[in-house]
Amino acid sequence: MTESLPSDVFALATVVFLLGLRHGFDPDHLAVIDGLTRFNSGSRPRVSRWSGLLFSAGHGLVVTVVAVAVATMASTWRVPGWIEPIGAWLSIAFLAALGGANLMAVLRTPHDEIVRISGLRTRAFGRLTRVSHPVIIAAVGAAFAISFDTLSQAVLFSLAGANVAGWIFAAALGLIFTAGMMATDAINGLWVSGLLLRADRRAAIASRVLSSAIGGLALAIAALGAARQLHPGIDVQIELVGPTLGLGV
Repeated sequence: MTESLPSDVFALATVVFLLGLRHGFDPDHLAVIDGLTRFNSGSRPRVSRWSGLLFSAGHGLVVTVVAVAVATMASTWRVPGWIEPIGAWLSIAFLAALGGANLMAVLRTPHDEIVRISGLRTRAFGRLTRVSHPVIIAAVGAAFAISFDTLSQAVLFSLAGANVAGWIFAAALGLIFTAGMMATDAINGLWVSGLLLRADRRAAIASRVLSSAIGGLALAIAALGAARQLHPGIDVQIELVGPTLGLGV
């Protein structure tokens, strides 16, 4: 099940860092950080700017704890074979839904307004984006990590890490994944904060381009993942897509 990940220490660390970068672009991450940044922009501008970093810090803490727990049990526990295909199909379904939702948001938002990124869990737990204390923002990030897609990633890369160099390396992979995720989440928070400060036509255009890119990319990855699941013989050499869909977004 971990065969799709490298067995070399440096290569595995690199792939996990890139997976963290990609995970930070999850539409739910982008949508939550968008909401947190907007909510705090007037009263707590410093918190607003760094909402993405705080959110991903809490998110990464859960991922790292899970990675350590799984790695320490690796000798006596094996991941059920159904996790990988179910994780892939759940990822495909979520990506397709999120891609469609973001493209619809672009079409429905007036041209002179900033487009708000759409996320599935954000719609269900919208109140969680209306908090201001840094610790609570980190706790929101931790809460969003308790999901099948995120935990399945942590389980599989921690097993790969434990097989390569033991549980300490698996713990390091959790931190490496978090570092990649924090980079993209922090950039997103700073980006949204900058858009809110400008609030002009260029900001509206930039938000429209970003939402369109997120929607289009999500649909493309979903289609590619579905093709790979339905036709295993398809040779896809995009390194990130395979591990990402296999691990669950």
